[in-house]
Amino acid sequence: MIVLGVDIGTQGARVVACDPQGTVVAQSSESFPMSVRAELPPHWAEQNPGTWWSALTICLRQIVAGLDGKGIPADAIEALSVTSTSGTLLPVDDKGEPLRAAMMYNDGRATKEAEQVQLAGEEQARRLGYRFASSFALSKILWLRLHEPNLYQQTKRFIHAADFVVGCLTDNFGCSDFSNALKTGYDLQNDCWPSFIESGLGIDLRRLPDVARPATPLAHISKSCAEKTGLPAGIPVLAGMTDGCASQISTGAVSPGDWSSTLGTTLVLKGVTQNLLRDPDGRIYSHRHPDGYWLPGGASNSGGEAITQRFPRASWTELNRTALDLAPTAVIMYPLARRGERFPFAHADAEGFVLNPSDDEATSYTAHLEGIGYVERLAYDMLAGLGATIGDTIFSAGGATHSYAWSQIRADILGRTLARPEVSGGAMGAAILAAAGAWYDGLIPAARAMVRLVEEVTPRPIYAEAYEERYQRFCEACMARGYIDRPKIGS
Repeated sequence: MIVLGVDIGTQGARVVACDPQGTVVAQSSESFPMSVRAELPPHWAEQNPGTWWSALTICLRQIVAGLDGKGIPADAIEALSVTSTSGTLLPVDDKGEPLRAAMMYNDGRATKEAEQVQLAGEEQARRLGYRFASSFALSKILWLRLHEPNLYQQTKRFIHAADFVVGCLTDNFGCSDFSNALKTGYDLQNDCWPSFIESGLGIDLRRLPDVARPATPLAHISKSCAEKTGLPAGIPVLAGMTDGCASQISTGAVSPGDWSSTLGTTLVLKGVTQNLLRDPDGRIYSHRHPDGYWLPGGASNSGGEAITQRFPRASWTELNRTALDLAPTAVIMYPLARRGERFPFAHADAEGFVLNPSDDEATSYTAHLEGIGYVERLAYDMLAGLGATIGDTIFSAGGATHSYAWSQIRADILGRTLARPEVSGGAMGAAILAAAGAWYDGLIPAARAMVRLVEEVTPRPIYAEAYEERYQRFCEACMARGYIDRPKIGS
């Protein structure tokens, strides 16, 4: 019994094959170019969708060969699910052929169109607690209708990156899931495409995909796909979720009160709530859990990038070795690699700051680790202030988890245990979604069975008072700069 999880990222494809206990029995990855061409206008981002499928066929052939090498036949594969970037848009014709390069999740050309979408969909945006942005696929569709009208008229369906891959696997290019459909304006409360898309924006609803709940069947592996990949025809392809949601699932944060922190280049928090969180400042927005809960989340501009810019990678091992001896430091820091912050507060002109700086490299490095820990705690305090329940354990993923010292400092500042899964990422989350539909009675039991926690870092009580005092000074510094209204008192 095997399921496959497919992740089409920004720079490549990745596939994992898992058994019901979450053991990865085979995996493969293949890179592709980030951009369709070297030079694009400012704020544009495009990719050739053909490269997604070419890379994936290589991965799938390698997976089949890897399973065969372990004596596992390809017909042991019982389901497959796909995840990819949120908000990436692709217009296709009636045969599923792309009509242009994909407009990527970070393509920002549709700024004016986003304002029109927000005006037309203001009631829904207010009700669901977000704002339509240029990154949303719906803003991009309006841009295409206004700026490439001939292409708009030729389009049979506007689909997402994951939908295109599902189409290549199954020959069905007209289906999606409600996670990917969020940024195309899908109403997650009423489970429908809202009328304002057609009445207010002039976008034909028939050009949008049919929408399914994640972990439910979409279609089956086609004969043509089987010939190209070695997968047996007829394997069910189940609806996936966006890459951010799939990555959250891979950490085990799937039940109400569960939260995950993914700390890599940036800091991303995602969790599960019984009820929809509404943030008047637009710092978070919520996906829908397959079981009906809500999945709020936000992303800070603070994170590992600030450390990468300041300290040579070659020095990290030694600096991590001394960090726990130097913590807590007297330095109070908000590490930002560039101007502007979006979460835990929204401030376009925000700048990082340092109070009581140190000339010692090791102390400064440790202070950077602490500063990002303060940002993380402020984020959880903000979420608690909106009504979220935060459990005693935070599921932790991302490159920062390779530094035990950083995990310990973060646990000390948060006053919560950090639990690290053995395998995390979009492909693993997609595999769990496939298993949820194929083997388990929903996502929660699937994740409980398949996510294997390999490390738990508990807070050290001896440092609680020192970090509480420093955190309050951090909040006061944020307040003095107009970033937050008042100091936080803990969560």
